[in-house]
Amino acid sequence: MRVFINPGHDIDLDSGAVNPNYGTRECDVARNAGKMLARYLQTAGCEVRTLQSDDLGLVCETSNEWGADIFVSLHCNAFNTVARGTETLYKSYNGQQLAQLIQDQIINSINTVDRGIKKRDDLWVLNGTDAVAVLVEMAFIDNDEDLEILNNDLDTIVRAIARGITDFGG
Repeated sequence: MRVFINPGHDIDLDSGAVNPNYGTRECDVARNAGKMLARYLQTAGCEVRTLQSDDLGLVCETSNEWGADIFVSLHCNAFNTVARGTETLYKSYNGQQLAQLIQDQIINSINTVDRGIKKRDDLWVLNGTDAVAVLVEMAFIDNDEDLEILNNDLDTIVRAIARGITDFGG
C-alpha cells in the first residue's frame, strides 16, 4: 500500500495556526507528526512519501504521479481558544470509511473531544488527489489543553492514525 503524507503548511512560508500563549506553530507539529507517521507506516510495510508544502497543486500532483493509494494531510485546528477536540475530514465514500477508522483509533487512544468525521467538498487536498484522501485535524493548537495533548501525546495520536490507515488497507 502506498501512503502519501502531507504535513500541513510550509515551515518557511506559512506557519498555519499558532498558539497565542506559547507560540507553538501548526507547521512544526504537523512536520513532527508526519515524520513519525512515515516511520510507523514503513515499519508496517507501507511505501511512504511525504511532502510538506503550501503549493497544494504540487502536493496533489506528486501524490498522483507516484500512484498513492491513500493520502493523509495532517493539521491542527484553531478557532477561538475554547474549542477542543479531534476531527477527520473526507470527501468520498472510501474517504469516509478511512476517516472513521482513523477517528475511532484516535478517540480510543487519547482523552480528547470527539468532533467526529465531516464531509468536505471544498478542500483542495481532498479534491486534487486521486487517492483515498483524508485530512486529520489532530487537536486545536490555539487551546492550551489541546496543546498539552499535542505536546505530550503526539506519538499516541500518530500511532492511532497509522492503525486507522493499516486497518483500512489491510
